[in-house]
Amino acid sequence: MLDGILLEKAGVPSASIITDVFELTGRAMAEQWGLPYYKFLMMSHPIANLTETQLDQRAREIAPEIVKLLLQGQG
Repeated sequence: MLDGILLEKAGVPSASIITDVFELTGRAMAEQWGLPYYKFLMMSHPIANLTETQLDQRAREIAPEIVKLLLQGQG
């Protein structure tokens, strides 16, 4: 999350992805670093116990949202 915020502040488009249980933390971090309206993506928690196939499926599901965020930007 912080990497994405710092990249955006430097003018480099980014797409941060967190799991849904960290939504409040992500919003607080964005505000603390001066980007209170920073857009980020979320996927279901947990991911640590997923198989490679399950992770691949989640990545495929969120990929269109990543592309959309990168192309639309934070504005």
